[in-house]
Amino acid sequence: MSGQEAQGDGERPDWWAQLYDPHAADTGRTRARDTLDERYRSASRTLTDTPAPVPEPAPVPAPGPAPAEAPTTPPPSPSPPPSRPPAEAPAGVLPAAEPASLGEVVPDTVVEGTRYGCAVLRAASVRGERARQAGELRTDALLVVRFGAGQDGLLLCVVAAGARSGPDGHRAAREACHSIGAAVGRSSARLAEDIRRDRRSALQPGLHRLTDRTFGRLRAQAAALGLEPEQYTVDLRCLLLPADPRCRTRVFFGSGAGGLLRLRDGGWQDVELSATTSPAPVGDAVIGRDPAAGAAAVRDGFTPAEPSEPARTEPFRFRCHVAEPGDVLLLCSPGLAEPLRAEPPFADRLAADWAAPGAQPPGLAAYLTALQGGVDGCEGDRTAVTVWEG
Repeated sequence: MSGQEAQGDGERPDWWAQLYDPHAADTGRTRARDTLDERYRSASRTLTDTPAPVPEPAPVPAPGPAPAEAPTTPPPSPSPPPSRPPAEAPAGVLPAAEPASLGEVVPDTVVEGTRYGCAVLRAASVRGERARQAGELRTDALLVVRFGAGQDGLLLCVVAAGARSGPDGHRAAREACHSIGAAVGRSSARLAEDIRRDRRSALQPGLHRLTDRTFGRLRAQAAALGLEPEQYTVDLRCLLLPADPRCRTRVFFGSGAGGLLRLRDGGWQDVELSATTSPAPVGDAVIGRDPAAGAAAVRDGFTPAEPSEPARTEPFRFRCHVAEPGDVLLLCSPGLAEPLRAEPPFADRLAADWAAPGAQPPGLAAYLTALQGGVDGCEGDRTAVTVWEG
């Protein structure tokens, strides 16, 4: 800043020089309060000869008797919030657990999701309302696993329902899932090759043997527990999907109740009704008659010395399904198959949500919500695997 700019009109003193004049006397400490008004007065005195007027503070009233206070009523104490919001569905009762058997604990709900080959998969298993209110375990079991890699990769989905097995149903369902999963895993490369080459004549007897071996294990466990075979059994549904995106074949197999449905052109089609059924497990008598069958059975874990098993009352179900882009394939336990077949509004709602023009496969939370639609009289466990074809 130039001297002339600092001097202004020539009549105002050089305030900067006065402020920092080394010969100016020290003003010392001031008793004035360090307030915004006092700082304003100080700056005004520095810039001008006459301080700027500052509004005086409002007069303080003289002390006198305090006015009588109006009686006050304390605000009402808030009522305690409800233990459960009315809009939420009751969570039910946790099943009782034993300290030495915590491995038997079954979570209320499990979900799974993946993109595999040209398909998008969603899966869930949910404890039914009846079991929730009674504090019982979920007796449905779900297994979704991948074996192999590349074109030899194979995805296995297993839905097992043990409701018919009474208090041990959850154990039977999980044992069935693990048994069929281990058997398929040992033969996954050969199964993937058979699916890619559409070798249905090899797939059907091979998967029949694997299924029979699983039910044989359940019968053996029933005997060990002192139960009748029908007291330790499951309804079984399985689905095989090859990883090769050029292969659109999906293989379904199982036994007992449940469902396999296809959503195409906006409507549900019951694919299971057209599934090939065949009775009779394959035991050592068949191994002795057919050398080729015997060799395949040995690879699957059977031995010629293994005794024949009594025939199941439920037939073996098998179906090779060739998917088309836009198809939705649904594999489910009886707890979901029954309302889908008996309640058209429920089935129509799922069809509208999952196959609307331009609709994308739902996320896991939306998928889980869709499966739990209320249907009167259908309060059992619900387990499903749904595949959206790209």
